[in-house]
Amino acid sequence: LMALTVAPRGDMLTVSRITGKEKTRQFLKTLGFTEGERVSVITEMGGNMIVSIRNSRIALDRDMARRIQVSF
Repeated sequence: LMALTVAPRGDMLTVSRITGKEKTRQFLKTLGFTEGERVSVITEMGGNMIVSIRNSRIALDRDMARRIQVSF
């Protein structure tokens, strides 16, 4: 497993686990970050990331992205 913050750009990855407080996990779940969901990092700018998940583009700050654990 690796944090989304260190994931390679452009690769399709699988969300494996969400860490953090319950409120944070629920917020990420409403954005589509659930276990087994496919996600791809589009770009990173100044610590913020734009990712593609469920046919949507989502902007995340580094703190939120660090809580999303992904795998190949």
